[in-house]
Amino acid sequence: MNTVILTTVLAGVVFGVALAAPPGPMNAIIAEESVVRGWDAGFRAGLGAMLADVLFFVLALAGVVAVIDRYPVVRPALYLAGGLLMCYFAVGAFREARAATSFTDGDRAGSKGFRKTFALSLTNPYQIGFWLTVGVGLLQSGTLDIFAHVPGVDAVLEGALVVQTGSPALLTGFFAGIAVWILVYPAALVSAGRRVDAVAPVVAALSAVVLAGSGLVFLAVGALGVI
Repeated sequence: MNTVILTTVLAGVVFGVALAAPPGPMNAIIAEESVVRGWDAGFRAGLGAMLADVLFFVLALAGVVAVIDRYPVVRPALYLAGGLLMCYFAVGAFREARAATSFTDGDRAGSKGFRKTFALSLTNPYQIGFWLTVGVGLLQSGTLDIFAHVPGVDAVLEGALVVQTGSPALLTGFFAGIAVWILVYPAALVSAGRRVDAVAPVVAALSAVVLAGSGLVFLAVGALGVI
């Protein structure tokens, strides 16, 4: 494989992992599903969020996502819908936390993680905003400063990894990075949890807190946007 192509693929992987890894409602649901129902349930929850990204990618490629910017009322509506969903899922997560006594002791057949993350992703203004800006940039020929768009990264790293955009290699690496995260993250939780089963209710409770907090923030932002 050409060195430039390999570098671009690896840069895409780094970008995908860096964007998927920060704490938030999606990783909260993946964590809850992993500790209550096992790795496969956590992985399916991750697939829900990834499928939404693939859908947004196709829509961005077709130019459909940009339509959202033409209607100012859409963003507040998305915040409100996403906030309500997060609060609803948080209630279920609190119940799971109270019932969990160890890792992977839940009803695997009752897993709804895939539908939860997919629905949240479709109403997540941040995810849509990414595909309206950075996502469109990934499709166009030019350059992209990877670390400039990663949440929580210090400004000193900006400019450290600049890659050519509009390349299939970059997009392949990007989605491969997300896939790596949804494979490894649930596995790490389950592996650690089997050593300390008492942590399972704590992880589930923290997931519920993240969902509830994110939901309240989304509701507040949506309400302010409507006023």
